[in-house]
Amino acid sequence: MLNIRRIREDAAAVRASIATKGVDGVLIDNVEALDAERRQLLTEVEDLKSERNRVSKEIGALKREGKDTAEIQARMRTVGEQIGALDTRVRDVETRLNSVLLSIPNTPHTTTPVGTDASANQVVREHGSRPTFDFDPKSHMELGETLGLLDMPRAARMSGAGFALFTGAGARLQRGLINFMLDLHVAEHGYREVWPPTVCNSAAMTGTGQLPKMEEDMYGVTDTDLWLIPTAEVPVTNYYREEIIQSPLPIYLTAYTPCFRKEAGAAGKDTRGLIRLHQFDKVEMVKFVTPESSYDELETLVANAEDVLQRLGLPYRVLELCTGDLSFAAAKCYDIELWAPGQDAWLEVSSCSNFEDFQARRADIRYRDEQGKTQFVHTLNGSGVALPRLVVAILENGQQADGSVILPEALVPYMNGMTKLTAAG
Repeated sequence: MLNIRRIREDAAAVRASIATKGVDGVLIDNVEALDAERRQLLTEVEDLKSERNRVSKEIGALKREGKDTAEIQARMRTVGEQIGALDTRVRDVETRLNSVLLSIPNTPHTTTPVGTDASANQVVREHGSRPTFDFDPKSHMELGETLGLLDMPRAARMSGAGFALFTGAGARLQRGLINFMLDLHVAEHGYREVWPPTVCNSAAMTGTGQLPKMEEDMYGVTDTDLWLIPTAEVPVTNYYREEIIQSPLPIYLTAYTPCFRKEAGAAGKDTRGLIRLHQFDKVEMVKFVTPESSYDELETLVANAEDVLQRLGLPYRVLELCTGDLSFAAAKCYDIELWAPGQDAWLEVSSCSNFEDFQARRADIRYRDEQGKTQFVHTLNGSGVALPRLVVAILENGQQADGSVILPEALVPYMNGMTKLTAAG
């Protein structure tokens, strides 16, 4: 949530900033109008309360003098009714104002490239060499089915399209990757592991910005105020919701969770195999940091995600997203994409974002600065990394002419010594 004081002081700048995300500035107009109405009503209420307090003292004095106060008291009852009516109007305006504020996206950082869509994203760097083959590379679906790693038809019978069933070495590969990433983030990157719920309430979803903006893309739990989480960012960021953090900053948390998304806005996008699923696994990294350090922390967050891919020996590139491709809550974001030769395409496996104080204001997460003053923290999160497309890249980059797949050396200890995936298992 944006600081309303910022809108009061420079509405034009905020209006211009959100316009680079493709958002109509009428939202800022609505905030200004509702804020002005609220302040006017509060002034009227305070004036009436001051009058009531003053007259109450006069009534006391008149009673002590034995004078009749019935007329004055009747007038004060009317004033009391006016105050009650105005208080109701104030609450109504505040509700509407808060609703509008929740619908306004975060403003992009000044260093974020301006652009209307993904075509304006900028490649920051590329790491590793794309493999060359003396045979026609297969897709991960062909490899997964031949090697007995995937059974998509049975998954579809269980749950419908957009779900995956991993079997045998495929299931072990999932488990191995999760453990590998968590071990790396905890032992070497300094994160503390947590194991959060996979459902969260509406307040938590609102805190991180999923609600109300992305309601259509999430699975609600029938007849409850609960939602299946679309990412571990939600429960992990809400770890400190409505708290003043007592521990020294920065704080780094990491978690594995399944994630659930309807992909309601993905019509026409690639939905083959593991590319786009309704349920998938992901290891997430979340940071709570001081405002002064948050952009340095963003760079190390990206480096932590890159380290996963470097240790797996996979070719990838880092993109800086333009304003039009930023998420609702992000001020600045880097995407990391893996090369998938079977798709002849780059596939996103991580988004690393700085939300500045946007989420902290919505979730009321604060800390005390060196002067003891309460401030909102800056929150960051990044995938470290998402598994489906990581599995795609491992299979397609490691494939051999005989149909087997060479596993990254870093995974061998997590695969019970297995160095290669073969049809024999």
